[in-house]
Amino acid sequence: MSGHSKWANIKRRKGAVDAKRGKIFTQLIKEITVAARLGGGDPLGNPRLRSAITTAKTVNMPKENIDRAIKKGTGEIEGAVYEEITYEGYGPGGVAILVECMTDNKNRTVGEVRPAFSKSGGNLGEFGCVSYMFDKKGLMLVDKETIDEEKLMELALEAGADDVVEEETEYQVLTSPDIFSAVREQLESQGIVFLEASLSMIPQNVVEVNDESVAKRLLRLMENLEDCEDVQNVHANFDIPDEIMEKIS
Repeated sequence: MSGHSKWANIKRRKGAVDAKRGKIFTQLIKEITVAARLGGGDPLGNPRLRSAITTAKTVNMPKENIDRAIKKGTGEIEGAVYEEITYEGYGPGGVAILVECMTDNKNRTVGEVRPAFSKSGGNLGEFGCVSYMFDKKGLMLVDKETIDEEKLMELALEAGADDVVEEETEYQVLTSPDIFSAVREQLESQGIVFLEASLSMIPQNVVEVNDESVAKRLLRLMENLEDCEDVQNVHANFDIPDEIMEKIS
């Protein structure tokens, strides 16, 4: 199981998505603002903005919040100017970690990210130290109980997806980044419901974490990074066997 899927499953199991709805709204507002600043405020001509709006609607973000974020991005109303920055480093057990941030104060951001690494026995690295281990992909997660694999494969490939990968409780639909929004929209029009849909960094290989103590520190690091104010997404290349997860749950 990929590091992304393992972490996504852990978060859902712990109910972290519902518990941190305020953080999710903040993340999406930043994404909408940056997307509008970079590609304009018309979602029809801005796939990144269109995707962010779709995601915002799935978590019931009020329309006025979405519209205000777009206007901040296009400069129609005053707002913070966010900069995208990605930090790279290693967690316990040599796990590679990418931390995607949006910030209006880089000193504040690195002041949160660096201690999160060090307190868990990891370390923040130089630019490029682990990013080569990941591929950027459009990723959509579909609950296995909602659709037959053969049917999903047929619909996904017709829509232009690269592949459908079976995981323990879900299917991963993978696309190239440039057609992610189009594939997502076509599958949604076919009635497909996603557990999660976003551009993601997919690890080329995974590090299996078999030590209970290392696994605990790694998950603590992932949680602490997710809690940082300016962090948008955290990607890693770990796999924790189910028997270890049962011990530390």
